[in-house]
Amino acid sequence: MKVAIIQDWLVTYAGAEKVLEEILKIYPHADLFSLVDFLPENQRDFILNKKVNTSFIQKMPMAKKKYRSYLPFMPLAIEQLDVSKYDIVISSSHAVAKGVITGPDQLHISYVHSPIRYAWDLQHQYLQEAGLNKGLKGMLAKVMLHNIRNWDYRTSNGVDYFLSNSNFIGKRIWKVYHREAETIYPPVDVSAFTMGDKKEDFYLTASRMVPYKKINLIVEAFSSMPDKKLVVIGTGPDFEKIKAIATPNVTLLGYQSFEVLKDHMQRAKAFVFAAEEDFGITPVEAQACGTPVIAYGKGGALETVNAFGEVSEATGLFFKEQTPEAIINSVKRFEEIENFISPDDCRENALRFSPERFREEFRDFVEKKLNKKIVREKVEV
Repeated sequence: MKVAIIQDWLVTYAGAEKVLEEILKIYPHADLFSLVDFLPENQRDFILNKKVNTSFIQKMPMAKKKYRSYLPFMPLAIEQLDVSKYDIVISSSHAVAKGVITGPDQLHISYVHSPIRYAWDLQHQYLQEAGLNKGLKGMLAKVMLHNIRNWDYRTSNGVDYFLSNSNFIGKRIWKVYHREAETIYPPVDVSAFTMGDKKEDFYLTASRMVPYKKINLIVEAFSSMPDKKLVVIGTGPDFEKIKAIATPNVTLLGYQSFEVLKDHMQRAKAFVFAAEEDFGITPVEAQACGTPVIAYGKGGALETVNAFGEVSEATGLFFKEQTPEAIINSVKRFEEIENFISPDDCRENALRFSPERFREEFRDFVEKKLNKKIVREKVEV
């Protein structure tokens, strides 16, 4: 069986790329396709140093730095990738990869991290944050996103089976495409995160500082609790704004190495997470260190954190609103019940998301659907 794997773009090593890495471990002889490939030489091991078949966007002016600006051309570009000679096509999609053209004799399985967020339910949020919610530029952006929505819905018919990275995204897939999706949680390298010897008197959050991560809300909350310490790891466009509202009990470390991040996760009394994520890897990593999670109770966190009072092996608790007040109340509640949360339970819960588990579930799913296709074809003959 010839296998083709489609990735939206290859520019760094992050969550979607970790999924790709595990898929390539299952199918090491597969051919790899992507809109663009600008991976640096020292980050190509995870794609097995494969040659990547790219689209015309690869050679467009300023594409290396401005590839996202070519969004209006991405539907056309993904359709020009020729995968007609492959028996199995696997797309790993958070933008347009699932729109690759396949024929009736091919099996197309799409692992969806999310339907295009900025074209569907998060359109208004993204336009506002980009300053494109009014004026001529705003109108052009809205027309472009309207066209992408039409294309995105139409091309969902070219996918034989959808996989989602969480039940939360499965609901979004149903809402957008009216297609069922089976959930296979993405791989988290839990073996790289080990439990520490003891907890210390500080809370931790770690993230890229962009608006939807809501790091500002966490910092505002702790700035109102001068008796509690918060450590913030990460950098990004909002760093200076967040730094301006931080009080002396809040320590901003900026970007840090993996070892520093792991060390703080091991020692923190709890990890605070305020974003509405499709899945959310960092809460799982924190739990792998034996650290409880205080999280916004929406999105993927509801599937990765066991809330106190709902299950016997609790690993954290949720707050219901993305406000500093809700975070403050949750921190106070956490300090009332923290002795009832076991580091061992946190660790055990995180192990549910191991790479080994992902590979086994993914391989079994593809084999099951391939066998079903073979049986159906024999019956038709």
